[in-house]
Amino acid sequence: MAHSYPADLADFLVSKWRSASGLVQEYCEGTEHLDALPPPNILRRILSVCYQASLLREEERPVRFRLILRPASDFPAPGGPPHGLHRLVFDEPRPLTQDELRRLAPAVDFYRGLLGCHVGDDGNPYLWGIVTSGPRWVQALHGGRQSFQRLPPDLVVRVTSPGRIAVCKGLLTIATLIGGRIVEPSLDIFESRWLPAFFTDVRDELMDLHLAARAQASTRWANIDPSLVHAIALHAVRRIVGMIRNSHHGGTLLILPPQGADSLPGLDGHIFVKYPFTPEEPRRRFRTILLALLNAIAAAHGPRDGEPPRTVGWEQYASSSDGGMAQLDEALLELAHLIAGFAAADGAVVLDKRVDLLGFGAEIGSDLPAVRSVARALDAEATQKVIESVESVGQRHRSAYRLCNFAHDAVAIVVSQDGTVRFVKWHDGEVTYWDNVATSVLDV
Repeated sequence: MAHSYPADLADFLVSKWRSASGLVQEYCEGTEHLDALPPPNILRRILSVCYQASLLREEERPVRFRLILRPASDFPAPGGPPHGLHRLVFDEPRPLTQDELRRLAPAVDFYRGLLGCHVGDDGNPYLWGIVTSGPRWVQALHGGRQSFQRLPPDLVVRVTSPGRIAVCKGLLTIATLIGGRIVEPSLDIFESRWLPAFFTDVRDELMDLHLAARAQASTRWANIDPSLVHAIALHAVRRIVGMIRNSHHGGTLLILPPQGADSLPGLDGHIFVKYPFTPEEPRRRFRTILLALLNAIAAAHGPRDGEPPRTVGWEQYASSSDGGMAQLDEALLELAHLIAGFAAADGAVVLDKRVDLLGFGAEIGSDLPAVRSVARALDAEATQKVIESVESVGQRHRSAYRLCNFAHDAVAIVVSQDGTVRFVKWHDGEVTYWDNVATSVLDV
């Protein structure tokens, strides 16, 4: 297999830059530089320097940074987080070299700032200073409802690990160079139809509980769009997966059918949970918080006297400034941190479809039938697939394949140390996996 390098990534970026404008308004601020890229030779040079910097270390620390190609004068001096960008300009620009990037990267927090770069009058790239963005973009893009600071639609280069760099238009990822391959974001499972459908019975159960609370309320409530339950649940899962990725130790989430009793349904003797939790409310905390959120938003948007009730959904949830909802959202975030932290232990974290936390440190029994080949989905709905041998993957992935081959109602999410996220499920008569590559922004 021929490998790709920064020059190939530069050429790929040029071919995709203009066509990437469709999602720019959602993730970028302004349009004045919408189609601006430097000349091809300068672009190749910038990406080559960033690539070489990714291979270095600074006092045993990996070199990680974000770099934005935009003149300092285009950033308003009074701006700053959380709703603006704070620029700091060096007294003299510094030449863009891998050693300069190595020295500067530790001083600029990856999640809060970027290195500012521009092309000088002599045609060479220079580092002119630092742009502080604040961390809200990370929380929002991992599933938070908080508004986040967008970036202008200029070239942004993200370096996250040796040989792994992404090229972006603002926050919108165009392509990532990883393992000598150029990967184009095109397979975001969270935007699929099958994953929300997987949680449909849980949504119906929660809506029944919400309607029961609504019937007993002393005030009139707004109607809840049922899709809001899906949206919050999937954002919670996205948060958990994002936190596991950012820990860089990997982990596995097993999502099983809801339990009718304390034991794992049909899986006794096949999944061994080292640290199971007692079946009481704390284990069911996600449902408690989600139901409280639904009730709170319905009450907050209740109609006035004489007005018909309106239907509220994600837009009202995301924009709400209600203090009670903010506390519930923070509780949901803390729960996501808790679950993601359990993935650091050996073994899988086990949840059910209600996101009830059954336990962690789980092992999948080797007595389950072996799986010799699996289908790799080429699109979000797996309408196109290719068959692959399992010989090239490790025990973590093989265990997930065996489980989904045995329990057709289960979903396994395997996060590798390098940040690769793989969803595994029995689909159309065979074990199928999706390598999740978000269509939007985040690969950190």
